[in-house]
Amino acid sequence: MKKVLALVIVFALMTVAPAQLFASTTSCWFPPSWSSKADKAEAITRELSQKSGLEISPRIAKSYPEILTSFATGENNLVYVGSFVQAIIKARGLGTPLVQSVNGQELYSGIMIYPKGQDPEAILKNSPEKIAYALGASSGESTAKAATDGKASLGTKSHAESVNAVKSGKAGAAVVKNWWWQANQSKFPNLEAYNIPACSKVGNPDNVLTASHALPKEIQDKITAAALQSKEAFGAKSMRIFPEDTLLFSLWLMKKGGIDPATYSWE
Repeated sequence: MKKVLALVIVFALMTVAPAQLFASTTSCWFPPSWSSKADKAEAITRELSQKSGLEISPRIAKSYPEILTSFATGENNLVYVGSFVQAIIKARGLGTPLVQSVNGQELYSGIMIYPKGQDPEAILKNSPEKIAYALGASSGESTAKAATDGKASLGTKSHAESVNAVKSGKAGAAVVKNWWWQANQSKFPNLEAYNIPACSKVGNPDNVLTASHALPKEIQDKITAAALQSKEAFGAKSMRIFPEDTLLFSLWLMKKGGIDPATYSWE
């Protein structure tokens, strides 16, 4: 009788829809900076849950390594994040990009900010080690390192900190996100921007939803379909299937700057 009952249970589990099997095990990670946007993270995961039939819970990371560690464990995860972490996930073979939210700033570049009246090319050539950049950012660390053959060495916690280092004279220049500078340049009237040849391409993808490889293809497809119908929750003009080769430029910046995505640790 016990053997028959066991067979019935096994058969029942085999016939349960994949969505039911994974209903309570999918976490959607958001970057540490989303600690101030917990309501938006909840809105996104609630919409994805309702439209996919899955139970997807928001998790705001305390650090980026926390996301990568979770992806490497074989657990069922999603992450909504920009190009630096996405490039690492791709390089380590940890996940598959699904969709990207489109808002007119879905691609970005790193540009150099320097004191007005100075020669930006001279700064790059003569004092590359004095260039500040946000750690773990394609528009900061990757671009700065790529532009200086890995010599830029003033890592900071944010674009604001990088530019303030230039303002105070602690740094000779800074490399920051083009859209950040566009929104904040009025605060720094004595500084100006320079597009670094080859490195300041508007080609780093932002706001990409990626699934860990632990999630079966049929579950990924359900999430993709749900995300494509959820532009309001994402605050986007539209959603699109993510062209994975879009990460090639971000990976190129890392390679040129001597950053190894297989071992990078934010330290």
